[in-house]
Amino acid sequence: MVRVRFAPSPTGLLHIGNARTALFNWLYAKRYKGSFILRVEDTDVARSEKRYTEQIIEDLRWLGLDWQEGPGVGGDYGPYIQSERLHLYREFSHKLLNDAKAYHCYCTPQELEERRQTARSAGKPPRYDNRCRNLSDEQRNAFEGAGRPSSIRFVVSEEVVAFEDLVRGRCAFDMGLVGDFVIMKSDDTPSFHFAVAVDDALMKITHVIRGEDHLSNTPCHILLFRALGYDPPLFAHISLTMGPDRTLLSKRHGAASVSEYRRLGYLPEALVNYMALLGWCPGDKREKFNIEDAVKKFDVKDISKSASIFDQQKLDWLGSQYLREANLDRLTDLSIPHFKQSGLIQDGFDRAKIKSIVEAVRPGLSRLLQIPDEARFFFEEPTLDKKVTELLSSNTAERILTAMLKKLQQISGLDKSSPYGDKFREIVKDIGVETSLKGKALLMPIRLALTGKERGPELFAIAPILGLEECKKRIENALLILTKK
Repeated sequence: MVRVRFAPSPTGLLHIGNARTALFNWLYAKRYKGSFILRVEDTDVARSEKRYTEQIIEDLRWLGLDWQEGPGVGGDYGPYIQSERLHLYREFSHKLLNDAKAYHCYCTPQELEERRQTARSAGKPPRYDNRCRNLSDEQRNAFEGAGRPSSIRFVVSEEVVAFEDLVRGRCAFDMGLVGDFVIMKSDDTPSFHFAVAVDDALMKITHVIRGEDHLSNTPCHILLFRALGYDPPLFAHISLTMGPDRTLLSKRHGAASVSEYRRLGYLPEALVNYMALLGWCPGDKREKFNIEDAVKKFDVKDISKSASIFDQQKLDWLGSQYLREANLDRLTDLSIPHFKQSGLIQDGFDRAKIKSIVEAVRPGLSRLLQIPDEARFFFEEPTLDKKVTELLSSNTAERILTAMLKKLQQISGLDKSSPYGDKFREIVKDIGVETSLKGKALLMPIRLALTGKERGPELFAIAPILGLEECKKRIENALLILTKK
């Protein structure tokens, strides 16, 4: 059975590149009816923080990427947080020591750095020179007696390690250029290489799908698997996501973390759809597809080797498509916190009105955070600034608004049974006949008077929400400004 894992380090927020890796692992597990495992790699004690672990878990759940094993779920191969697995790394490092596949290294950080600098100056690879591999008992005892701390290094055989990458094809690395690497640090915590290999082996991971920045780590992991007596999993190294300037995607390109996209109000399905397009497509020209379609067609072998370029405009386009099609009740519930945060509503608000407003303003928007701004004129009488006043400063505009006010004063209410206000539509149609105007020339003065904006929701959806009295009041105010001008 396929078993894949996503193993973030809680040293920061979950950024789009890592979330995409999680998505590809999740899709692969779903496609082949396997297991998606979440493992938290928090052995970097100095930088790991519990709040990041909690936020990563929350962001993954928000994206809908559920896991079959991991924190909060459990499983047969836990614990799934590396800081709770330290006893396992110590046990396996002692096994390698006993098998003469590892040894204690007493070199200090300062000595190692000096040797790296010397190697670079000589034009050589700054690899460890393996000097502690063959220490005599006398030398080891001397270091121990002096109280020197020691790390544990893995014995790297000088061979070419080759493997078939599911994305990149055949890859080969000359391990003679690597040197013996640390598997347990002097503080008795595992190195990244060792913890990953031990965990992947014990958790029976069958496929490792990760970023191409880990490609050079893979031969080290393969050697560790073999030394520990396990078959290596299959590997798939996916290209990285770049910004429009073809540098690694970062905050300077805009929002970088999933939680920031949540704050901005993108729907999770829109973000998931877009991330799937970063280096993969469902085999046709579609750019919008649901997650079920992606699961049916996804395979890592179809992922592009080329770097994907983050396109904010495409994300916004997808965001607008999903916002337009979202269930209205769900969208209303999701919008309410944004309305409250903007100060437009408080407890005790009219939910039915908010629902009508959301329905009216959502076309053309790409995210939830835009809804309160687009809807502000429903709650606050618009200020007719200089530009709007100039647009209204014509005899034609005054004629239209005067006729509109007169007709509104002759009725008892606007029809709210339809989101597009049939009564209001009839009035506008009558004014068009009377003035011989139509289209923008007819509608723009009315829109400006009611909203203070040149663009916005469908005009015939606005009036029933504002109500008869508010419409009359706003048109009266616009006419008053025009007569004073």
